[in-house]
Amino acid sequence: MELSPSGHTDTFARDHLPPVGQWPELLLDLPGPRVPDRLNCGTELLDRTLERYGADRPALRGGHGEVWTYGELRGHVDRIAHTLTTTLGVAPGNRVLLRGPTTPWLAACWLAVMKAGAVAVTVLAAQRSRELATICEIARIRHALCDVRCAGELAKAGVPALRTTRYGGDDPDDLIHLAAHAPAEYEAVATSADDVALIAFTSGTTGRPKGCMHFHRDVLAIADTFSAQVLRPTPDDVFAGSPPLGFTFGLGGLVVFPLRAGASALLADWGGPERLLADIGRHKISVLFTAPTAYRAMLGRIDTAPGAYDISSLRRCVSAGENLPAATWHDWHRTTGLRIINGIGATELLHIFIAAADDAIRPGTTGVPVPGFEARVVDSALRPVPDGEPGLLAVRGPTGCRYLADDRQREYVRDGWNLTGDTYVRESDGYFRYVARADDMIISAGYNIAGPEVEDALLRHPDVVEAAVTGRPDATRGMVVVAHVVLRPEVPRTEETVTALKEFTTAELTPYKCPRVVVFLDALPRTATGKLQRYRLREGALQ
Repeated sequence: MELSPSGHTDTFARDHLPPVGQWPELLLDLPGPRVPDRLNCGTELLDRTLERYGADRPALRGGHGEVWTYGELRGHVDRIAHTLTTTLGVAPGNRVLLRGPTTPWLAACWLAVMKAGAVAVTVLAAQRSRELATICEIARIRHALCDVRCAGELAKAGVPALRTTRYGGDDPDDLIHLAAHAPAEYEAVATSADDVALIAFTSGTTGRPKGCMHFHRDVLAIADTFSAQVLRPTPDDVFAGSPPLGFTFGLGGLVVFPLRAGASALLADWGGPERLLADIGRHKISVLFTAPTAYRAMLGRIDTAPGAYDISSLRRCVSAGENLPAATWHDWHRTTGLRIINGIGATELLHIFIAAADDAIRPGTTGVPVPGFEARVVDSALRPVPDGEPGLLAVRGPTGCRYLADDRQREYVRDGWNLTGDTYVRESDGYFRYVARADDMIISAGYNIAGPEVEDALLRHPDVVEAAVTGRPDATRGMVVVAHVVLRPEVPRTEETVTALKEFTTAELTPYKCPRVVVFLDALPRTATGKLQRYRLREGALQ
């Protein structure tokens, strides 16, 4: 594939794309107008939408009742873009770390980075200094925009030459204060459709983060496939959900999809099932994005307080991040009358690629390939397996895996197909049914957790000799993280030690990755050649 000439002056991202021969085959013949060679997704999502629907329509809503119109949002975005490119010296192609709770200001920063022609690297507000340092090292990040509430861990990361500009505070050098003095209109950088717009980091089974690079064309592709063809939002919809913008599930569902449709979105951090239910009634939410865990938690609140929550505005419910059990689907439908749109996506493909809506939904299955995507179930040699037999899920479409300078590209992409690491069955009617993860990834409450990353953190504790981390089925969270630990001989196997290990890993890792259960063992089970027998730990044979 020949790429259009880049609009970046800093060519790091394009220079570190995998060789084209290692890319998945891209299916670019999509519905709608042809994507031009020069394309800036920030302009398309904001300026073009404003032209279609007007400046006075609501665009973003905050958790404290604030509402920004499209005109106000563009003013904020353009002033931030001016500040980035003048005061802060951000050049097209520079990577900009974005860190903060889910707020309209975080979304405005992301859009400003797009319009400035830079590359957004949005991370979680909860990530710890060690994780942040690794991401900055891999992506060679020298600029960061950080909510004042999240600045401590970023400062602790000690990233060389990182220029951090905070927002949401009272300092005169606060980004919002600086931007207030900038011009209200900004001409976006004429990036190529094939320029990298964002690098989304995901943890693989090896634990070291992988940077997934996505182009400006890709951002629009997910809106024009899953959102336009399956979700089918209207300009009057109000979006909300629990996933943070550091996950592409949240970025798509809470920023890209509503803006592409001329709709609005509530941007507020996950505050638990009660708050989300209250927000649905308060803001008249009509499109909801969250994980099966949250749907189960909301059902529990609805069942215990009938009539306490007004969810009559809801018309679309989307579930992803982990498999949606048929029982959860039926319980939600029976209680609310709403059909959950189940979907599977991946950071490597940016968003959802298999789903079904309305009468096409079949509980217990994920659905069918989203228009624009193809999927099949294959064996280890990539040969299609017969319908009804389990195999590896292989996908291709307008988006696909391009890791940032990572040899694992060859594992994820084979013969033009993206291999997601999931075991699936294709039924005879063309529906795809989830079976299990094909690797050791733990999926808990919609979060992907790499066991080796948690093991590395545990092994940094001076009392731990060996550690192995697995997932255990859990009725509420889908899976929970279980740490199997061998301690130094003199260390007691007590609840105090369990608490100390949990507190230690919480200081080292994002809290959702930390073990909820700690099991002490005399030794880890291994083969005669020393290979860890994880299956014995998962089966609980040694507990």
